[in-house]
Amino acid sequence: MSEELRIPISASVRHVHLCRKDVEALFGAGHSLTPAKPLSQPGQYACEETVCVCGPKGRIERVRVLGPERRETQVEISRTDEFKLGIDAPIRASGRLEDTPGLRLEGPEGSVELDKGVIQAARHIHMTPADAERLGVEDRQWVMVRVGGERGIIFDDVLVRVKESYVLDMHLDTDEANAANLGPDAWGVLIKGPTEVTPEPND
Repeated sequence: MSEELRIPISASVRHVHLCRKDVEALFGAGHSLTPAKPLSQPGQYACEETVCVCGPKGRIERVRVLGPERRETQVEISRTDEFKLGIDAPIRASGRLEDTPGLRLEGPEGSVELDKGVIQAARHIHMTPADAERLGVEDRQWVMVRVGGERGIIFDDVLVRVKESYVLDMHLDTDEANAANLGPDAWGVLIKGPTEVTPEPND
């Protein structure tokens, strides 16, 4: 294994990004999100606030809100969550919300009916331009990542996202992480082979 191709991996639990209007609808006029814990990417944080996510067939309580606020509200769930909620959300890069289903969010001060915004987040790697140069990849490129261990697996269709402010980290949802039996300090090896997908732009 080449150390220079080693990628840290984090599991991303179901969560919600909120726009200003929906923050106030759910938590009250003038409410500001309360940072509770920093996340791997600079400026991103888990909030004290949680909401209930409600679908046609079920509901999931205490879903964490992540900050800062976004231009549009976005709900990121796993395939297992979809079965519980009774919806069918597409796999999308963050911010690609056209033709996605909606659902209802419930907070302590009110509720919001979303007509779109629910996705399964496409697995992706955050990295800086320096990381991209070192790894020999480009922004919006699709790559593969191999994970070892007792449930070793190769993740195909992994989207590269490059920005100066990013920290090198691959994000999977909980279904994907559990399938590979990943725990804390998990990592994989970048494979720069071609994949049979059509890239979509990310935000």
